[in-house]
Amino acid sequence: MFKRLFSPLKIGSVEIPNRLVVSPMVTDYCNQDGTATERYLAYHVAKAKGGWGLIITEDYAVDPSGKGFSCVAGLWNDGQIASHTELTRSVHQYKSKIFAQIYHCGRQTVSAITGCQPLAPSPVPCPTMQELPKELPVDEIEKIVGQFGDTALRAKKAGFDGVEIHGAHGYLISEFMSPYSNKRTDAYGGHLLNRMRFPLKIVADIRAKCGKDFGVGFRISCDEFVPGGRTIEDTKAIAVMLEQAGVDVLHVSAGVYASADKIVPASSVPHGWLAGYAEEIKKSVQIPVITVGRINDPFVAESIIASGKADFVAMGRASLADPEFPKKAEAGLFDEIRPCIACNEGCIGILFTDQPIKCVLNPTLGREAEWIIKPAAKAKKVVVIGGGPAGMEAAATAAKAGHQVSLFEKEGRLGGLFYLACVPPNKGEIGNFVEYQIKQLEKFKVKVTLNADVTPDLIDSEKPEVVIHATGGIPATPEIPGITKPIVVNAYDVLAGKVFVGARAVVIGGGMVGAETANHLVNHGKSVTLIEMLPDIATEIQAINRSALLQDLERGKVKILVNTTVKEVLVDGVLVVRDNVTESITADTVIVASGSIPDGEMGSKLSGKPYKVVSIGDAVKVGKVVDAIEAGYLAGMNA
Repeated sequence: MFKRLFSPLKIGSVEIPNRLVVSPMVTDYCNQDGTATERYLAYHVAKAKGGWGLIITEDYAVDPSGKGFSCVAGLWNDGQIASHTELTRSVHQYKSKIFAQIYHCGRQTVSAITGCQPLAPSPVPCPTMQELPKELPVDEIEKIVGQFGDTALRAKKAGFDGVEIHGAHGYLISEFMSPYSNKRTDAYGGHLLNRMRFPLKIVADIRAKCGKDFGVGFRISCDEFVPGGRTIEDTKAIAVMLEQAGVDVLHVSAGVYASADKIVPASSVPHGWLAGYAEEIKKSVQIPVITVGRINDPFVAESIIASGKADFVAMGRASLADPEFPKKAEAGLFDEIRPCIACNEGCIGILFTDQPIKCVLNPTLGREAEWIIKPAAKAKKVVVIGGGPAGMEAAATAAKAGHQVSLFEKEGRLGGLFYLACVPPNKGEIGNFVEYQIKQLEKFKVKVTLNADVTPDLIDSEKPEVVIHATGGIPATPEIPGITKPIVVNAYDVLAGKVFVGARAVVIGGGMVGAETANHLVNHGKSVTLIEMLPDIATEIQAINRSALLQDLERGKVKILVNTTVKEVLVDGVLVVRDNVTESITADTVIVASGSIPDGEMGSKLSGKPYKVVSIGDAVKVGKVVDAIEAGYLAGMNA
């Protein structure tokens, strides 16, 4: 079925066993001195076990001045080699090859991380980081060239199969290559040949120090998507230069920090959206090309290679969601692949707080060596109340450990409120995860009862030894005069298709649920006004995905009123106060999206029972899905 995807191909002299690549992603799992931790090793070993052909690690800083995060990997001194040698040794126990990506952040960092002023080709601040960089003098440029070569040599000594030079995403090499950031008029600026002098010297230095048989890749942004930045035509010319300089493979990405939505695209971006750009570059060179960007499906990956657009397909976030993606795809176990939904919450959202990354849907990410499901010493009878993401995770995990598990859900379907999250535009892949969880329940023979009237007597009749209470949250109703009028409905009922919404709608509450409900309605022909008491809307959503949502709302002409209070619901709309002015807004339907409160009633009723009761997720405290799924996994593991 995937004869191309699982065929070998060489990068230089290094044979890669298949075409699936883990793209580099900073984890913040290393020590502050750049050495590898057991956590960092286990993270990569999980991917090697999972069958990825090539693992490209996160950025290895060539100097502390080039770090972008506190706990990024590093090979800037010989003392760091030993711990990373253990990494390559562990990965090579399997068939995977491993390249170290090497970089210098340039101006896309801050002095709080590096302890010094950021460095750049020109003293022009990064629009995102907003810190004035130091313009590099020629002697320091040449020093950094040598640091790249020295770092590559340390990578070779540590057992890496190659390095990937990070020339994308607005980091130092990219800054020299682009007139967007390079304003020099000396030998390192101006004409394209001058702007390429820095990266070409780096390639030459690496080749001189590491030899011709060591793999050398180059990651490049096909288009920077900023005013005055490089475009695909510039990049095609650069690709030819890099090939002639001795680069073995080109890894085609996009964007800089000022266009970060192109680096880690939201769920609104089409699958494989950069494959066409990779194809343009592939036409210009003879060396292999890697494509990346919103690819999370083996069929899409196979089609990209079959159509000749790229030679390798890189999946970053998909490898976080399921490190066993290749193994499952090759075996035809498609229902068992935990899908990435491009939420950007646990990976990018957490990383940019300079904390170790997580995956919303994969609770074991970064804990691969710790959170291991072991066969239960004694099989217990476990009852789970609630079929949302926390309850299903708990049930499947407990069943994997060998317990006899029954799950009761009051609705006629599984998924809880997370199922409803797949209804708004660009959120459909959430439904894939709900389906994945349902298949896990089937695989591990969890007995599921839908439309269940759960009472303490029912639970008692099951004679459980452990009860996991995961009833989630229930809609919160604001205290507004007229809130019980027939015109008022709840956002969850709207998304569930339980109520019809008239042509003119008012949504009360501009959090994630309210904003996405408004987006759902305008995409179905409604005129929508969104009302929020606070100064902004959807602030709990990760920045890149929030930006995509706001663009959708703007295109749909949703009228957004912030700093606005609903004083009363009328028979034909609402009365609001904004800037001390009272006005009425006409509506056929008023939708309440005021969030949820914990549904802890059943937990209280089961207090004092002879069996162990564990309450998890929104049944305890309304939070994010990442917390609910993590709590479900731990409850099932420790049942």
